[in-house]
Amino acid sequence: MLKKKQSSTPFYMDCWFWVKLIVFIIFALFLVWPFSSMITNAFETGNVSGFTLDNFRKFFEKKYYYSALWNSIIISIVPTLFSVIIGVPMAYFMTRFNVIGKKLWHVITILSLMSSPFLGAYAWIMLFGRSGSITEFFANYGITMPTIYGFGGVSIVLTLKLFPYVYMYTSGAMESIDVSLEENAENLGSGKLRRFFTITLPVVTPSVTAGALVVFMSALADFGTPMLLGGQDFRTLPVLIYNEWLGEIGGNGNLASAISIIIVLITLLVLIIQKNFVSKKNYIMSSMRPPQEKKLKGIKRILVTIPVAIVCLVAFLPQVVVIVSSFEKTNYSSFIGGFTFDNYSKLGSRLWTALQNTFVFSTVAMIFIVLIGVLMSYVIVRRKGKTGGILDLLLMAPYVIPGSVLGLCYIVTFNVKPLILTGTGTIIIISYVIRKLPYTVRSASAFLLQTDPSVEEASINLGVSPIKSFGKITARIMLPGVFSGAILSWVTCINELSCSIMLSSGKNNTLTIAAYTDIVRNSIGSGAALSTILTVTSAVILLICLKVSKGKIKV
Repeated sequence: MLKKKQSSTPFYMDCWFWVKLIVFIIFALFLVWPFSSMITNAFETGNVSGFTLDNFRKFFEKKYYYSALWNSIIISIVPTLFSVIIGVPMAYFMTRFNVIGKKLWHVITILSLMSSPFLGAYAWIMLFGRSGSITEFFANYGITMPTIYGFGGVSIVLTLKLFPYVYMYTSGAMESIDVSLEENAENLGSGKLRRFFTITLPVVTPSVTAGALVVFMSALADFGTPMLLGGQDFRTLPVLIYNEWLGEIGGNGNLASAISIIIVLITLLVLIIQKNFVSKKNYIMSSMRPPQEKKLKGIKRILVTIPVAIVCLVAFLPQVVVIVSSFEKTNYSSFIGGFTFDNYSKLGSRLWTALQNTFVFSTVAMIFIVLIGVLMSYVIVRRKGKTGGILDLLLMAPYVIPGSVLGLCYIVTFNVKPLILTGTGTIIIISYVIRKLPYTVRSASAFLLQTDPSVEEASINLGVSPIKSFGKITARIMLPGVFSGAILSWVTCINELSCSIMLSSGKNNTLTIAAYTDIVRNSIGSGAALSTILTVTSAVILLICLKVSKGKIKV
């Protein structure tokens, strides 16, 4: 291997020094500063000058507030447990057996993950709500269906929406496990079920807990689902934050900031628990012999396919319901049957405004995500050190800070001089970049870790500058990972709600916000049409991503 040429160039002449500095400035300006401003805001109040704990005292003294804390915790734990119960066996079936229609179920699972959570809530309301089609059908026979509202409904919707995270993380780990471990256990007389619980499951524990962590944080941060299904009796912390800032009866911004800090502390605590749990054991193994798909025939193949198909179809049902409903006639607040395109034609200029905002904001954000993500990936992987470690830590912050909290941070910080951005499209784009950047960085870093740095080092030793060597060699190698991560970032930007609804104004509404607003206002026809456009758009983009990445997407 060629030895890297040593340079006596001062650090400030190194192009990567300036790259690090620019990235640090971006994070300091649009993550560290807003979050610190919100923390300061949480310890202030209009009634008392200076530092005060009144906001936290009010939160824990009034049941209206502290009950939402318990609701948020339980509504995060329950979907997480059920996501593991559903996702782990499904990953095992999909990786170990020749499930009928395997590629189709994989695509459907990812598509169900990529839509906005509130669409699932909306679809289940149309089926099992007070005037839902299934509810009314059984009511005609004197049968009362269980309510979809409250804790049960929110739990079901979030589980069906988020279990694909556990499935995707776990299936990736199961595909790379060394099959000799299971074979040795089999030779020692261990049965299949015992091997699964004593060998397979413990080995993939880090991936299972990583997926469970994402489910927990996503459920805790979700705004649309509990807002639609929770009602007045089941409030969660993100809903409280929204109500305190944007509620019709007004609210308390300082209290909203205090609630935001509580959410962040919960996510940090769960993150620490997950890391400590995983670090207690050694999961390192050689992956010289990955498992081979077992070819089942006849009834056995059907039996392993049925549970996978049922889970996938039920999870994808909300998208189907919304699409079908968008072509039904309505009398504004209810469906009256019959086929029509009126729900689309009535959208008029509002549709084009929302559509334009959605794609302009998402595309501009994706451009910045790619530019920053490529450079950041290189710094984290190839320029290791204290600065790279700090950048990697900052990159994790969007996972810890829920969207509604980040939106509140931006309102607090950028609603006053010297930088007033609240209500503009710019602040929405910035929020997209900060929140969705990890997808591209993680995906690009994975490709970079698999690349031998000797080629780039050889180029530098031949006199080519480091930045040119990076652009001509390393960046091109990273392109597949960058592209896959960028498309995922784009799709999730299109479906973003929790942060953008805090930051948008009427002229800056996106498809997600417009659909959510119509649904809340009970304009179900136009809401279904907007939701369908949103779902189809996400599906097309994701299918392109799956085609380019040959069906393998790493979240």
